[in-house]
Amino acid sequence: MKRIGVLTSGGDAPGMNAAIRAVVRQGIALGMEVYGIRRGYEGLLDGDIEELKSHSVGDILQRGGTILRTARSKRFHEEEWIDHAAKMCQTFGIEGVVVIGGEGSFKGGYELSKRGITVMGVPGTIDNDLGYTDFSIGFDTAANTILGLITNIRDTSSSHERTTIIEVMGRHCGDLALYTGLSGGADVILVPEVPVDINEVCRKVLKGQRSGKAHSLILMAEGVDMDSAELAKILEDMTAREARTVVPGYIQRGGSPSEKDRRLASLTAAKAVRLLYDDTPSRAVGVQEGEVVSVDLGEAILMKREFKKSMYELAEVLA
Repeated sequence: MKRIGVLTSGGDAPGMNAAIRAVVRQGIALGMEVYGIRRGYEGLLDGDIEELKSHSVGDILQRGGTILRTARSKRFHEEEWIDHAAKMCQTFGIEGVVVIGGEGSFKGGYELSKRGITVMGVPGTIDNDLGYTDFSIGFDTAANTILGLITNIRDTSSSHERTTIIEVMGRHCGDLALYTGLSGGADVILVPEVPVDINEVCRKVLKGQRSGKAHSLILMAEGVDMDSAELAKILEDMTAREARTVVPGYIQRGGSPSEKDRRLASLTAAKAVRLLYDDTPSRAVGVQEGEVVSVDLGEAILMKREFKKSMYELAEVLA
């Protein structure tokens, strides 16, 4: 394979630029031409494609976001537009594409692979919701951003003797809430994988109050089947203590990627290019137990994220 493309799709994640850099420089080192596809699948459909050289990706390793920009393409859900995307790859002579993104991006790549374009998926999502890999690019940075917020919020929560609910990202996977809740010493962690028992939440907060705690902290994933404002109202009524909600939103996506995310991005993206160079059929690249691995792309999409029940139970013990 001599000519490949690279795109970032879906929500941006810190470390995507490190992955782009690795694709370009590994590809060039192997004698390949590398083309950047802007705005994800939208850019592919529009032919927004340009060859990238080594200097094109200079000084981007430390930058958050993605220099190729990203988008969510409604058109790419339609068969005729996926056919058009495959033809666009053929027009530019692109035989394989490295797709950096999450589950939806991988599904789009899988459909493209059915039309003769080899696709290598590189996991880029702060939600960490891909089942085939232990970690995805951006998760570690986002978790550290949230942990910093927890530390700052503790100060004001203690001063005002209030309960604070921090609603973090995670529609279907509660890893951000679970990891930061454990590391940040949250009193309660609410994740989509575990049904909310509002009475148990109230009991935990009241137990903390009775023990003399000046404040209570709740980490809540956005995918939990309860509105954070509604939860705050219930807690105020049941505990007679002021409750506030904090929604960091897109702050979680930004910032310079951590060392771990830069390393993960570099290793997985370089592996994806090597697989393309070797004419390997479409795969998803990730990490399992510290080792870089690849899984059949279709199988990777079907693999469900295993909930870390033991970590959740430990967080409850340590709260």
